[in-house]
Amino acid sequence: MRVAVDGSLPSSEVVAAVPDCTVRASVPSPESTLHPYLDHEAPIALAHRGGDLDGRENSMAAFADAVALGYRYLETDVQVTVDGVLVAFHDPRLDRVTDRSGAIAELPWAEVSRARIAGVDPIPRLDELFASFPEVRWNLDVKADPVVAPLISRLERGGALLERLCLGSFSDARLDAVRRAFGRSVCTSAGPAEVRRLRFASLFGRGLDRLSLAADCLQIPLRHGRVPLVDPVLLAAARRRGLPVHVWTINDAPTMETLLDRGVHGVVTDRTRLLREVLQRRGLWRSATS
Repeated sequence: MRVAVDGSLPSSEVVAAVPDCTVRASVPSPESTLHPYLDHEAPIALAHRGGDLDGRENSMAAFADAVALGYRYLETDVQVTVDGVLVAFHDPRLDRVTDRSGAIAELPWAEVSRARIAGVDPIPRLDELFASFPEVRWNLDVKADPVVAPLISRLERGGALLERLCLGSFSDARLDAVRRAFGRSVCTSAGPAEVRRLRFASLFGRGLDRLSLAADCLQIPLRHGRVPLVDPVLLAAARRRGLPVHVWTINDAPTMETLLDRGVHGVVTDRTRLLREVLQRRGLWRSATS
């Protein structure tokens, strides 16, 4: 199966990757209790790194553009400088998307603040984003181990902020640390080990109801390596466990349409205008002001 660089599927292969699903996952099971972050009419539209605004990912301009389009949910990444400043930035190094170089974790904020995304935009501090968009719900990817302690410290002062955050990570240890600090007061997506356990239980029908999961939602790609993830079996298992399913990063209309047909609860995209158009055509767009 061919997959584009951005992870999307050619339209001819969408159905093969996400075959027909007779179990709709549009609403979690009645016995589940949704975290306030997830209290939104499905499906959720998530702007990945703020969206692809002329290559200016994770910039204040990109986030402002998504909010102006009506997005209520923004996804970003959290790195930390050597002097403990939390910033919204994906890569561990400045090199790929800014006019400077160096590892963020080895640089002070005074140096990182001079970098310009696409030669134009400064790197935003996490606190700047929270203050600039007080109504937005944030999906935060905890990118590195040094991020954990300062992020927990910041969120301990957050009060109601916790209700509009979902934390995710490719590290189970980072997620465990956040969950120990906040319990169920903060929304978390499933870590790699939880995804594997759920996938195994769904495929083999063993212990699905007894499966221990601390996650509030499932945020996954279409596939892991050569293995499709978003199929009827996994969607049914997530539905049974009351776990909303968000799929990333989807940048073509046919795949968006197919996933929505299958009843996923959220779509993460760089192409914010395209996803809005798809949802509007289906009468499913819920803007920040609606």
